[in-house]
Amino acid sequence: MYYLGIDLGGTNIAAGIVNEKYEIVKKKSTPTLANRDGKLIIKDMAELCRSLIAECGLTVDDIEYAGIATPGTANSETGVVEYANNLPFKKFPIADLLKEYLGVKRVLIENDANAAAKAEAIAGAARGSKYSVMITLGTGLGGGIVIDNKVYSGFNFAGAELGHVVIQKDGKQCSCGRRGCWEAYSSATGLTNMTKEHVLKARQEGRKTVIEDMINGNLDNCNARVSFAAMKQGDAVGKEIVDEYISYLASGIASIINIFQPNVLSIGGGVCNEKDYLLKPLFEQVFEQTYTKTGVTPQTELKIAELGNDAGIIGAAVLGL
Repeated sequence: MYYLGIDLGGTNIAAGIVNEKYEIVKKKSTPTLANRDGKLIIKDMAELCRSLIAECGLTVDDIEYAGIATPGTANSETGVVEYANNLPFKKFPIADLLKEYLGVKRVLIENDANAAAKAEAIAGAARGSKYSVMITLGTGLGGGIVIDNKVYSGFNFAGAELGHVVIQKDGKQCSCGRRGCWEAYSSATGLTNMTKEHVLKARQEGRKTVIEDMINGNLDNCNARVSFAAMKQGDAVGKEIVDEYISYLASGIASIINIFQPNVLSIGGGVCNEKDYLLKPLFEQVFEQTYTKTGVTPQTELKIAELGNDAGIIGAAVLGL
């Protein structure tokens, strides 16, 4: 039995054939070209899938169903994307269009972060768990919640926006319009902005930092990696940035654990490449702040997500399971 998983992004459309063992048999991608009519995007998606199916020596009839992991508010009951900020979708019948253009038996849709969370629950770090949460530290802070093996998205399919929990009242401006959102502090973008603030403050105080050399004196060259790189060289400013970043990340994770008490909370995103420099202090701070820290009741396992960039494809492919 084969499933077709499609990860629709603002830059690329990635598609993969997934087997019953949740393994990607083959995958391909094509540019999204998001500034054009939505129907043209879905026509290219269908053509990509048709080519992929043929290269695997299969036919459309061999595909049990197709799943689409899409940005935005995805109505999994109707197959309609209610709204997507970075794509031309508003009340857009994405499932019906792909079914028409590709001829597949059934098309399912889900928000991309939710789909990734389901992928980790079925085939990744949280496999075997009834209750799990996944957060992704990228340009934003994405989240997905799996309860009793089902994705939780609220009555209006817009739930699980974990990045927009406020952790600092009247704090930093968030792209959503609120102030103090977790995303503004703990996303990769948040870490980059935090780095700029600390480097600017160090300049004003006359403190030296190796970050200046790493960014060639230009704050616009800051990214989510330089603070960790500086800390590893013994740089005091780098360590201050990393310590502050981890404190905010831990605060948010502990709150999510206290609310949902999942079997597993997994973390994905490029920041996780820092491994023990991030994870060791993070784990210590998270469990110091959780309601179950006494050890009387079982505690949530904190893990690194396992599926990486394939989470969207696999998550879309397992939407029917």
